[in-house]
Amino acid sequence: MASYTPQQNSVVERRNRTIVEMTRSMLKAKGMPNVFWAEAIHTSVFILNRSPTKFVKDMTPFEAWHGFKPKVDFFKIFGCIAYAHVPSQKREMFDEKEVIFDEFKVWRWENKQGEIQSFLLEPETSNLEESLLPQSPISRARSPNPSARTSYPSSPYSTPRLNARMRSLADIYELCDLALSALEPQKFEEVVKEKIWQDALKEEIRVIKKNSTWELVDRPKSKDIIGLKWIYKTKYNEDGSIQKHKARLVAKGYSQQPGVDFNEMFAPVVRMETIRTVLALAAQLKTQVFQLDVKSAFLNEELEEEVYVEQPQGYIEKGNEDKVCRLWKALYGLKQAPRAWNSKIDQYFRQSGFVRSPSEPSLYLKKEGTHVFLIVCLYVDDLIYTSTKPRMVEAFKKDMMKEYEMTDLGSMKYFLGIQVQQSEKGIFMYQEKYAENLLKRFNMLNCKPMDTPMAINLKLSSNDGAPRAYASMYRSIVGSLIYLSNTRPDIVHAVSVVSRFMNDPSNHHFAAVKRIVRYVQGTKGYGIKYTQEKESILVGFTYSNWASAIDDRRSTSGHVFFLGRKVISWSSKKQSTVALSTTEAEYISSTSAACEAVWIRRILVDLHQEQNTPTNLKLVEDGEIELKFCGTDEQIADVFTKALPREKFYYFRENLNVAGQMH
Repeated sequence: MASYTPQQNSVVERRNRTIVEMTRSMLKAKGMPNVFWAEAIHTSVFILNRSPTKFVKDMTPFEAWHGFKPKVDFFKIFGCIAYAHVPSQKREMFDEKEVIFDEFKVWRWENKQGEIQSFLLEPETSNLEESLLPQSPISRARSPNPSARTSYPSSPYSTPRLNARMRSLADIYELCDLALSALEPQKFEEVVKEKIWQDALKEEIRVIKKNSTWELVDRPKSKDIIGLKWIYKTKYNEDGSIQKHKARLVAKGYSQQPGVDFNEMFAPVVRMETIRTVLALAAQLKTQVFQLDVKSAFLNEELEEEVYVEQPQGYIEKGNEDKVCRLWKALYGLKQAPRAWNSKIDQYFRQSGFVRSPSEPSLYLKKEGTHVFLIVCLYVDDLIYTSTKPRMVEAFKKDMMKEYEMTDLGSMKYFLGIQVQQSEKGIFMYQEKYAENLLKRFNMLNCKPMDTPMAINLKLSSNDGAPRAYASMYRSIVGSLIYLSNTRPDIVHAVSVVSRFMNDPSNHHFAAVKRIVRYVQGTKGYGIKYTQEKESILVGFTYSNWASAIDDRRSTSGHVFFLGRKVISWSSKKQSTVALSTTEAEYISSTSAACEAVWIRRILVDLHQEQNTPTNLKLVEDGEIELKFCGTDEQIADVFTKALPREKFYYFRENLNVAGQMH
C-alpha cells in the first residue's frame, strides 16, 4: 500500500468521511477553534448512533445494540452558550438552579482578550481550581443575559483556565472509557432490556423470598404504605475490573415516622484504629487476615414494628395488584435496618461462644485456651477475621456460610476502599486506587507533584481578603482527603487545617488543598507497613502548637501511637478551648493522648495482648501511662501540629513507616 493512502475499505471510508464532514460543519457553524475536534467527533458519533440508518431497518444503531429506544430530548446545539449553576451561598431567591443553555448565541473565539477573560472564574469559583474543573467554555453568570455578567480582572490568585495544548487520543479515550464505565441504569425500563441486570433483579428477589422477608396481605386502612425503589450498582475489584452487577430493592425510609414504624436506628461499626490494631497484631503473630461479605445482610433480622411496603416494580403478583407486603424482616432503606442486622449478628456471635469487646462494640473474640483465639471485626455487612490456628478460621467460615448467605473473599485484599497486601515480609495498607480515582475525579492526574503537603509557616485565616472559592467542590475534595488519611498519617495535619474552612473557603484555602493533592500525586502508592518485631510495646508521642489558629488563637494538638514500630493511631486537631500558655496547651494535648492510650490498652487486653509495663507518652499516677520527655528532633507528633521543612518531614514520615509497597 502506498504512503498516505487509507485502507481500501469503502464502507469504513464513507463512514469516516461522514463523521469528519459532520464534525467540520459543527465547528464551522459556531466558529469554534480546531482544538475542540475531539469533542466534536465524539458528539458526531453520539448523534449518528441515535439517528436512523438504512443498514438497520426501523431502528437506530443504539436501539439495535441495547434493545431499547434512546432518549434524545436532552440534545442541545453543539457549541452553544451555557450558564452554569450558581452556588447556594451566592444565589438569590428566584435564581435558576440548573444550567441554562442559549442555543442561539455563539462564543466570540476570534477576540483573544475576550477569550482569556471568558475563562477567568468569578469570585465564587477559585481560579486555583483550574485543573480541578472540567475544561469547557462555560460562562458562569447569574442571568442568561451575557450583558449581565461582571468581568473580574486578573489577580495574583488567579490564572487563565484556557489550556491551548493538544490532547492525545489516549487521554481522550481514557476519559471516554471512564465516563462509560461509570454509567449505570437509572430506570427500571432500561434494566429489563439487559440480561446482566435481569439476573441481578432475580437474585435479589430470590434472596428476599428465601428469607421470608414479607407476606402479601390486604392493604390496611390505618397504616402508611412505604414505597420501594430499585437501586443498581456495579461493584469493582481491587484492579478496577467488574466484580458483579448488583440490584438492591430499597425502601423509601424517608417517609417513616419515629415511634410509628421505627424506634431505635443506631448501629455501631468498627473504628479504623481497631482495624489497624488487628492488622498490626496479625503482622506480629504472622497470621493471615481473611474477609467475608454477607449477601443482603439487612434481610436477615425480624422487625419489631408493623411495617407495610408496596409490591416491587416488575414483580407485582397478578390478580393481587391491590395487596401490599407486610414486612417480617428488614429491608435496605428502612431506618431501623442497620440496628436490626447488628442485633441479629451480635446475638449469633454470642451464642457461638464469642465475647464482644466492652471498649469496641464491633470487635469479637473467641478463645480456646490461652494462646489460641479468633478475632472478628464487623463493619455493617463486611467482616475481617484472623486466628492463631487455621482450624478455627475454617470452622468459623463454614459456620458463617451455613448460617447466612456469604461471599468468601479469601485473603483480605480490598476492604472499605483500602488495599491490603499480605506476605511473608508483613502487611502493607494503602489506598493507591482511591488516590488515583481522586486525582481523576478532580482532573489532576497529570499535575506536578509536591515534596510536602503544606508550605512551611503557612497561616490560613477565614478573613484573608481573597475571592471566595467554589465551596461545594472544596468540601468534596477535602472530604476525599479525610478518608485517604486512614492510611496516610503524613497528610493528616494538612487535611485537618484545610477542613476548618469548609463553610466558606477562599482562593488561599483552595491553593492549600491543591498542594495536598499534588503531594498525593507524587506519593499515591504510599501506605503504612506492619512487620514482625522482637517486642510489641505500646508507645505514644504527643505535642502541641500553641495559638496556631489565627482566627481564634486556639492551639493544635497532635498525637501518634505505635505498637512497637507499627503506627496504629494518630490525630491532629484544633483544641476546643483557648490555652493561655504553651504549658496549658501541652496539658490539653497530653490529656487527649492519655485518653486514647487508655482506650488502646483496653483493646489490647481484649485481644490478649495486655501491656505489662506503663505506656510511655513521650497520667499518670495509676501506673498505666508514664509521661517522659522527648526532644524536639525526635518528637514524631510534631508532624501532626505544623508544617515542617522537607528534610524533617521526610525523617518523621520514615519513622511513621509511611512508604511505598513492599517487594
